[in-house]
Amino acid sequence: MRVTATWFWLASLISPILAIHASEAGIIDWHKPLVGVPLISSHHTAPSFHRTENARDRSTKSVVLTTTASNVVAALHPENGTVAWRHTFDERDHVIAYKASGDRVASISGPGGAAFRVFNVHTGALVIEQQLHTLESGRLFEPPSLGVGLAFESSSPNSDVFVLTDGHTVRRISGGNGEVQWVWSSPDQSSLYVYSDIVTTPSAVYLVGLAKSFAAYTIHIAAVSPTTGELLASVDVPSTVTDGPSQLLVLRNKSKDRHVIWLEDGRIRSLKLSPELKEKATATKGALYKKLIDVKLSEDGQLVGIKQDGSGRVIKLAEDGTLKVTWEFENSATSKAYTESMYTGGKDMNGETYIARVFWSHVLRTASAHVLAPHLADGKGLITGFTFPFATHSHGIISHVALDAVNPAELQVLSRILVTTSTGGVQLWQQDQLQWTREEGLSDIRAAEMVELPESKAVTTQAANEENESFSARLSRQISDAKDFPQYAINFARRFATGSYASVSSSVAPQANASQSLSRDTFGLRKIIVAATSHGKVFGIDSSNGEIIWSRVFGLGWAHEVGGRIIPLKLFVTKTVGDAEGENPQVVVVAERKADNTLVDTVVFHIDALTGADVLGVSKDKDVLQGKDVIAGPSVGAYLFQNDAAKIVILFDEFLQTHIFPDTAFNYDVFTRVVKSLHFPLRSSAGTSRTLTGHKINPVKEFTGKHVAYPTWTSAFPSNEEIRAIVTRPSSSPVASFGKVLGNRTTLYKYLNPNALVVLTGTTTAAKVKSCSVYVIDASKGSILYHSVIPPLLSGECDVKAVFTENWLVYHYYDSETGPGDQTKSHRIVSVEFYEGNKGDDKTSSSDLSSYSNASTSVYHFEQGYIFPRGISAMATTSTKYGISVKDILVATDNGQIVSIPRRFIDPRRPKRKVTAEEQEEWLMTYDSLLPDDPRRALSHKYQILNARQILTSPSLLESTSLIFTYGPLDLFSTRSSPSGTFDVLSEDFNKVQLVLTVLGLLGAILVSRPMVGRKKVKERWYE
Repeated sequence: MRVTATWFWLASLISPILAIHASEAGIIDWHKPLVGVPLISSHHTAPSFHRTENARDRSTKSVVLTTTASNVVAALHPENGTVAWRHTFDERDHVIAYKASGDRVASISGPGGAAFRVFNVHTGALVIEQQLHTLESGRLFEPPSLGVGLAFESSSPNSDVFVLTDGHTVRRISGGNGEVQWVWSSPDQSSLYVYSDIVTTPSAVYLVGLAKSFAAYTIHIAAVSPTTGELLASVDVPSTVTDGPSQLLVLRNKSKDRHVIWLEDGRIRSLKLSPELKEKATATKGALYKKLIDVKLSEDGQLVGIKQDGSGRVIKLAEDGTLKVTWEFENSATSKAYTESMYTGGKDMNGETYIARVFWSHVLRTASAHVLAPHLADGKGLITGFTFPFATHSHGIISHVALDAVNPAELQVLSRILVTTSTGGVQLWQQDQLQWTREEGLSDIRAAEMVELPESKAVTTQAANEENESFSARLSRQISDAKDFPQYAINFARRFATGSYASVSSSVAPQANASQSLSRDTFGLRKIIVAATSHGKVFGIDSSNGEIIWSRVFGLGWAHEVGGRIIPLKLFVTKTVGDAEGENPQVVVVAERKADNTLVDTVVFHIDALTGADVLGVSKDKDVLQGKDVIAGPSVGAYLFQNDAAKIVILFDEFLQTHIFPDTAFNYDVFTRVVKSLHFPLRSSAGTSRTLTGHKINPVKEFTGKHVAYPTWTSAFPSNEEIRAIVTRPSSSPVASFGKVLGNRTTLYKYLNPNALVVLTGTTTAAKVKSCSVYVIDASKGSILYHSVIPPLLSGECDVKAVFTENWLVYHYYDSETGPGDQTKSHRIVSVEFYEGNKGDDKTSSSDLSSYSNASTSVYHFEQGYIFPRGISAMATTSTKYGISVKDILVATDNGQIVSIPRRFIDPRRPKRKVTAEEQEEWLMTYDSLLPDDPRRALSHKYQILNARQILTSPSLLESTSLIFTYGPLDLFSTRSSPSGTFDVLSEDFNKVQLVLTVLGLLGAILVSRPMVGRKKVKERWYE
């Protein structure tokens, strides 16, 4: 053990890279914390402003609270949009509701409301956490927020909280220590009977819900004692509710009476709540309504009713218990001139209420807001309005709004409107001025690639001009340039003496006031990250600082009339800076269009990677990006074929017909020349993923005018296994060495079959015995080259992460089983290396073999397992331009760090004994099952990268340096890594001054000694 520890210590000393230096933090990397796209389907989860008051100086402070699709409860600073705090929930513990009161915000999460938490509203500190029931025993509702509710007893700092869970259970939880004071459960817990709201008064806690009848719902109310939890009364209210809990509200008037409000046959009905529940329901007279909208002003007795013609009315619960119309928004009826109006409410620092109507005008091509202040103009109400230039072509459509307002002077109202867009963006508008934008859609990136930037246009333009200029023009230009030579010489001498050259540890981000076009830096460390999200938007991100260079909204095409979504499937780089001189790099996004009428099509978007322009020329720069329909239906596979002549995207439809893009005559000619050599593994269709089938393409067209693929082999997986993931080698992974020379001078030749891929499988849910498997398969004929069975999680699920590069496979899993000896439950990393033949010096040239050769399956491997101290959510390897640098494994750990694991630490050939002299020549270390948890190898250092899902790597122009981009359900992070050290550039502390002085000293010594040596030689000749 002491020898092993010594080896690890020595390895840590000689390792070329230990994460990054402190001086490089924030210079060569960046971190963009996100919270996720707000959940707007329910008022329990949608964004809202919350204001608290300082008791000492009466000042107020606001935050924006929301829950998100990334399973987060978060608070944003409304001043600048930065994250005040965020709390991430476990993936099985989905947050379904929140409610704020004073300086606290409570949340419910898990099926049926399994967990209850209370946070400080400004710091996010966890104050109370209580497990109410197990995740497995919770009832599942649709929507998930149905059957849960929160109600604070009062606005005092340590007020108790009443929690409704599972649609039938109420608990009173102490606001001081989080203990449950009492529990009441409804005696009728059938699935037809669900409470959806909870309200409190000093005399009773009221539960309001619905019971399913034959044609509609019937309202049921229960009153429970707030002190003992005993049932005071319950009643079925004669009613007919057709639209479910969304049309069931509880209002409070100034007399603090509570009334249940619902819509029945177009009439608004109300029922006063009392502990005895003996009141009778009453109906309003007058106009008929089609919908009631909760504008989060129920505590102030206000809601918005939508009449049959679509116009909106503000309705208030008066002190006498009647419902009165206090305002009708002018011109709010349904019209083709503007979209359907959205209504929201808010309060100012004095507690006065405001209600806003927000809509998009098709005529003015702008958004409008009408804000009602009911308390102004002597209580008659004052309406103020403004338009704000919401860019629908850049951010989609407005999906949700929240309001904050202030009344600085009489008859003056200033409003802040928080807008959530269909593309996942969050914006804050103060009147007509945009204050900030958060692109939360980036929290759900479905496909991304790094694209190399071209050289500066000034350099390339000058080089092109020099090739065509005449002798006289060149002479004239050189004479003109000569006037700058003295200054150039001075600057060169200064740079040479001081070492002020481009550095790999310096930032390559452009200056804040720089206006030059996009171009690569000296070492190619700056690239464009093209990322497509599930919210219908594609971004061009500067890899040097994370700033968004351009963004485009995907157009729906014909589905624009019925509505739908664009879901990116894959993203391919089809043109790089070296492919065509003078042209910008290009990418192709393969996406699925799911229309609201259930039709599914496959669409491709052809994009200029530098500007976001439509390469197809169909869409204008300031319009949505329209794609090209390539398949009338879903795609079963999409691949990029590339050779020296072309890069072609090949797609397969449900009938295995091939479609190529771009479908030019040149690309088709290239395709037909190579079609016989192509192999494609496709998952089985019909909604299952239990088989993998190899396909070749018939070189002869069918009567449909398309080439059709036909099966050549089918995987031999067990019938109770289904495919969970397919892992392929990186598309651009050059191999610098085809073999490894051992200390005994034998050579292990790498198994580099280009058709090899990794398949991760797991047993089906119906299987009695659960297991997971890792396969390496020859995709040209289906031969299994490697197979390993590993245990699943305790839940029976398979959570295996794998990465495959050259001849090296690394995968990670959690071993939930205990074994003989000291084998315990732990996270494990398995490293496997594949070599040709059966022993050293066997060579089959696997990278060049025919797919039909039997030698392609002649392979053996070395395998070794290691214990890793943490769980892993994503894996990748570093990548460099020529593949000369050592490849390290990059992992995203469950504690929010991006860690680099040196290859030497997980070399499968590490001996389980003392290393020999020959093994020391290979830098092998004695095997130790436990990998060290060294924080110095954390590339993310002080940053916490939550829930990373994917690690993308790309080479720079420096062979030593790899670029890294990490994304997932939350954060974005980018940095650099040099596994073998920056061997191709001088170190930062290289003393250039000393070098210059040494050279000058040697030159002086030569000048002095040369005459002396010459005279000595002359004298020697006289004596000969």
